[in-house]
Amino acid sequence: MELRQLSYFVTVAEELHFGRAADRLHIVQSAVSQQVRRLERELGADLFDRSPRHVRLTGAGERLLPEARAVLAAAERARAAVREGAGLRLRLGTSTGLGEYLDRVLGDLAVLAPETAVQLVSAPTRDRLEQVADGRLDAAFIRSLEPAPGVRILPLWKDPLVAALPAAHPLARETELAISDLAGLRLCITARRNNPALVDLVVGACHSAGFEPLPGPVSGSLQDTLATIGAGPVPMWTAVYAAHARVLLSPRVAFRPFRAPGLALPIGLAVRRETPPAALEVLLKALTPLPTSNDHES
Repeated sequence: MELRQLSYFVTVAEELHFGRAADRLHIVQSAVSQQVRRLERELGADLFDRSPRHVRLTGAGERLLPEARAVLAAAERARAAVREGAGLRLRLGTSTGLGEYLDRVLGDLAVLAPETAVQLVSAPTRDRLEQVADGRLDAAFIRSLEPAPGVRILPLWKDPLVAALPAAHPLARETELAISDLAGLRLCITARRNNPALVDLVVGACHSAGFEPLPGPVSGSLQDTLATIGAGPVPMWTAVYAAHARVLLSPRVAFRPFRAPGLALPIGLAVRRETPPAALEVLLKALTPLPTSNDHES
């Protein structure tokens, strides 16, 4: 049994999708599947129930998951003990769409504490919170200020949303849009389980504007969604974090702000309630100059 196999298994268990797990691990899907199969053969049990429509943990997989996480955490503590004295290390959970904000934080960290090694970890919100609580992450960006077991959320700023729609659509000529302008377009948005705060905000805004959004196709990534919006013959739209939209290059897609008061989601930093990591202080210094909600709303 190899640490790599356990790491791949945990990532698939968190994503419940081999393709998304491969994206997180930055390797091809076939390599993930192969290593998980080898682990299953070594353990003599199927860890996942695979079908064309879903991937689910089996009973054996559910029993292995906490043990695998414990082994990986122990291995990371061993690595940290060896590295101790070589400088601070910051394990930071990231959220999709941070865009230029994340670039600024990392840039400021490099200036304030060049000896700090930053490890970025991408994971669903629930997993990020669990990893902060049990010490696998030192901190994590979260698009919610709701309390969670074992962590406290430090409010940072509000992240406005913009509408993404076909560049050839007449609405793309407008400088800003009311949510009601989009009633005739199909909404392409992630499944609620992946980002409940975003989906609830967008769908709730549609309801407040007096219409039920027309459902569009659900893609596995924002890149796929934008490609579908830009190329599809049926007019569609989605909501994108403004900070992310500013670093996206998508010539067939136009990004337009929503008319005031607009749509925005709060961003917080999740940290452990007890024994905060040594690198947290320097991270908070790097976050200090970032824009506040008032900066966005002015």
